[in-house]
Amino acid sequence: MSHKLDIHEGAVVIADAHYSPSRPELLSLIEAIANKTLATTQLILMGDIFDNLFGSISHTYKENQRMIVLLKQISEEIEVIYLEGNHDFYLRAIFKNMKIFPISQQPCETTYKDKKVLLAHGDFDAPFGYQVYTFLIRNPFVLFVLKLIDNITNHSIINYVQRHLDKKEDCREFRGFKELIKKRIENRFDCDYFIEGHFHQNRSIKLENINYINLGAFACNQRYFIVKSLEDKELLEEKTFSKGM
Repeated sequence: MSHKLDIHEGAVVIADAHYSPSRPELLSLIEAIANKTLATTQLILMGDIFDNLFGSISHTYKENQRMIVLLKQISEEIEVIYLEGNHDFYLRAIFKNMKIFPISQQPCETTYKDKKVLLAHGDFDAPFGYQVYTFLIRNPFVLFVLKLIDNITNHSIINYVQRHLDKKEDCREFRGFKELIKKRIENRFDCDYFIEGHFHQNRSIKLENINYINLGAFACNQRYFIVKSLEDKELLEEKTFSKGM
């Protein structure tokens, strides 16, 4: 796990927005934070904020450029924590002012008031086959070869991946989710809260010694979360963003 961070009351937390030209809704929320229409003390990005953003493949910057510029602007004014996902990684080359945590540093240990909170995108302990896949897509040599082929073929690989991702269903119910979480988290981690995205389930589960929270995906109904006072019953307050907020 990584070194400790403090979570701020009033922080905005966003997971799994899967921002792309076909799913641009996040842009309005980030613009609201950048121009301070939506005030926040801290921005916590829980991975898969972009559908395709790989720090080693510059072509993925092109259609994400406006979002990149706004996030850089925000990170110059407030603390931004970014937990890399399986759709956005090698981001330190892009976002130099952010506190960025790759999969190897997740779960990330944080504190909120006197509570210990672990944060993760959610794919840090996936099944073996998926771990092989995530290792390959993050391997510098594999990425170099893919980038070379993609450039030679007029970006056919990146375009194919994006067309495939555009067809994904972001709002499916995960049957047996509680049992999976108990197996993954219970009696394994020592914390008060464990918060992650990736699964898009928008559920809280009370485990034996941990309050587990799986964040709803912004890509599904534009949900995001605000860190509340511990005097409230729930740590996170769910919000739904609309341009007319």
